[in-house]
Amino acid sequence: MTTVVLMGPPGAGKGTHAGHLAERLGVPVVSTGDIFRAQVAAATELGRTAQRFLDAGEYVPDEVTNAMVRERLAAGDTRAGFLLDGYPRTLDQAAVLDEILVAQGRSLDAAVVLRVDPEDLLKRLLRRAEIEHRSDDTEDVIRRRFQVYDDQTAPLVALYAGRGIHHEVDATADIDTVRERMRRVADLLRPAA
Repeated sequence: MTTVVLMGPPGAGKGTHAGHLAERLGVPVVSTGDIFRAQVAAATELGRTAQRFLDAGEYVPDEVTNAMVRERLAAGDTRAGFLLDGYPRTLDQAAVLDEILVAQGRSLDAAVVLRVDPEDLLKRLLRRAEIEHRSDDTEDVIRRRFQVYDDQTAPLVALYAGRGIHHEVDATADIDTVRERMRRVADLLRPAA
């Protein structure tokens, strides 16, 4: 069983690299961002609530996100492990994740953190906004998301480093180089056969 959290600021490449890392580990990706976007596209109540927060560059409230993750991690395809992309984002969410995992008789194996210079991230996200026409990628909203990440999510890096499960990946390079760095981390995390 391999349970991994993939972390990094907005634009660091979590969505780009999550699938490859999960495939290498043999586990599914559980992406809160994908789930939120699907809910928004389906115009559900959760989607409308999530959209208001996403458009403002804020995190979706914990009670909504925690319930969604709890339900998703109870699905059969996550029994052998999972790669969480976009959760936890706060120390409170990390505590809830710990509770979920303890109740399931497992624990978190690793936190993989993607690192990129903030100005490089801004350029990436503005380019993505042009290509994908994303309402949550204006410069003001992006800068707000960076601040929210620094205030609320960055402390998780210290938490997981303190547990000895932190793995940092320089994600500044081109996609192939970063993918190779992620492959090396995956090889460290895979359980011995």
